Amino acid sequence: MPERGILIVDDEKNIRLTMSQALEPLGYKIGTAINGEDALHQLEEDAFGLVLLDLKMPGMDGMEVLRRLVELRPDIRVIMVTAHGSIENAVEAMKLGAVDFIQKPFAPKELRDIVVEVMNRGKVEAAQALDYEAHLALVKRSINDRHFEAARAHARQAIAADPSRPEAFNLLGVLQEMSGEHEEAMKRYRVAVDLDPTYQPAWQNLTRSTATARGTYLNLG
Repeated sequence: MPERGILIVDDEKNIRLTMSQALEPLGYKIGTAINGEDALHQLEEDAFGLVLLDLKMPGMDGMEVLRRLVELRPDIRVIMVTAHGSIENAVEAMKLGAVDFIQKPFAPKELRDIVVEVMNRGKVEAAQALDYEAHLALVKRSINDRHFEAARAHARQAIAADPSRPEAFNLLGVLQEMSGEHEEAMKRYRVAVDLDPTYQPAWQNLTRSTATARGTYLNLG
């Protein structure tokens, strides 16, 4: 994605300040908005590339801001910032167009890591586009060849090609779990199940015991 700035949207001053300070080392222009209306106004005036959007705010909440952003700026990337226990709402936000979410409280490094990962995603998606099925096939082939970074790239491109289908979300979750990114994997499995409650591979991965040896029973679908 273009090297544009990051807009932090939160009604709590201390949160805005903490997030701004955490992201300063990345070198991006940082803006802040105190509520949804302020955020939408700024986004009409300035070409921010990423929005960190608090889910729960007085007045216009994060979900409504996200809905408007999808129409106003479909190119923009949105990371939802949620309180603990708001997984269902965060999954719904990803279905609407958010690219990821992070739960409060979080460490500065955790915030920087997710922002860097989302920023880098744009470089992957700018590669030559294939259709959903082609990327899906390349994910599985890359896994079989143990080319896991390539598999991740194709999984993300499959999601970009058709975010309404569960298979690529499940495969991305598998890859993340294989790398020890358990919480990130759980996000992808939840999205896959929410998109299609009958899709058994994601259900099996989601409900599998955490004691299962990593990679042994991962269901690729």
